[in-house]
Amino acid sequence: MIDSVTNKAPEIPRQGAVSHGIGHHVRRTVALALPVMLARAGLVVMITVDTVMVGQAGGEELAHYAIAFAPQMLLLSVGFGLLIGATVLTAQADGAGRQGLCGRIWRLALMLAAAIGLVDALILAHGEGLLLLLGQEPVLAAAGGKVLLMWAIGMPGIMLYVATAGFLEGVSRPRPGMIVTILANVANAGLNWLMIGGHGGLPAMGAEGAVLATSITRWLMFLALAAYALTMRDHARFGIWAPLKGTFGQIGAMIRLGAPLALSVGFEAAAFMAAATFAGWLGETSLAAYQIALNFNALIYMLALGLATATAVRVANAHGRRDAVGLARAGWVGAGLVFPSMIGATLILTLAPGWVVGFYSDEADVRALALQLMTITAWFILADGAQGVLTGAVRGAADAVMPTLIAGLSFWLVGVPLCYALAFTAGWGTVGLIWGLFVSLIVAMCLLALRFHIVSRRATLAFAA
Repeated sequence: MIDSVTNKAPEIPRQGAVSHGIGHHVRRTVALALPVMLARAGLVVMITVDTVMVGQAGGEELAHYAIAFAPQMLLLSVGFGLLIGATVLTAQADGAGRQGLCGRIWRLALMLAAAIGLVDALILAHGEGLLLLLGQEPVLAAAGGKVLLMWAIGMPGIMLYVATAGFLEGVSRPRPGMIVTILANVANAGLNWLMIGGHGGLPAMGAEGAVLATSITRWLMFLALAAYALTMRDHARFGIWAPLKGTFGQIGAMIRLGAPLALSVGFEAAAFMAAATFAGWLGETSLAAYQIALNFNALIYMLALGLATATAVRVANAHGRRDAVGLARAGWVGAGLVFPSMIGATLILTLAPGWVVGFYSDEADVRALALQLMTITAWFILADGAQGVLTGAVRGAADAVMPTLIAGLSFWLVGVPLCYALAFTAGWGTVGLIWGLFVSLIVAMCLLALRFHIVSRRATLAFAA
């Protein structure tokens, strides 16, 4: 097997042999993580461009975008979690030398992704009723429901794209996803210009136009990446066109591995949605400022998500070849790389928060509140990034149950109650929401670090047996 990062045959350590050193793991993780970072960041850059361009159209439009963003993000996160099982299975098969199984896992993952996307679309198509159930004002719920309908159009497309990108990342080929995402951002920005303000003879659609542009772009991303996967030069080695007979049990394996992970990320996404709901109760200005802070955090978090994906793949590879030392080193190296990769954003928010906020809104009240939130977000992003990478490390070691319990504890026994208490009981408003989420992320980070320590120690005993 030739490694697509180094173009060399990887050394498979014998049980008891000395594994590669820390420097090797740093180089390999960074080589895999950088394209994944850019690809994942590209997904959020789309949202950032949407947020900025909608914000320039007015605070009311930004509030409509924000109230619709949280429900679709929850469904998106759960779908990503379910499909992570396919990436882990692909990486384990690749690490174990069973490349012919990888392409079949991808095609089975497409079936699962299509089903998830259709269910999500049906839910979002009834968005107004969902927002009313969450206690939003009827006028805001009606406007948000129209935006959610636009999100529904693109949900199957983004799920199919994620399944395809996950397959390529699982076999250490993240660059095509990076290239597709970069090109997609150009297309999305152009469609935004046409649809938000009404150019080229189109009606001005505001927030609805921004989301429709992103939904169209998501379908184009899937089609482009699938075309690459189907026609890549060594498709036969990966079983891209191989018969699926005898492999349908892999769908069950994906769900068994992905369901706890989906629940785990769902706990986190639902907590952020709860905080957005609280922000909506506080008014449109609060909601717009909250969206600005969380959007910037999400953009920087994509750096951590790239590291998390690379770390999960590296840990899964080591797990597949029963290399306990390599498993531990891959996980801790990934976690250690979070801080140097994200500290720049922390410094920018600490030294020049007004420069960042200025991109999002010209309205004085929105900018003033967003500035307060950014001072907390500066440190929030480090805790968020660390817990994300540690989740990837634990996930790569095929441990899915404990991260789910940790997420439930951190975000719903700690985070959401604390958000409500600080925002309403203590009277801190939107600032209290960000502090409540910050504390929950710190709790998750500490518990996940402890869990990976336990898992890596257990692997040493299991692989020696």
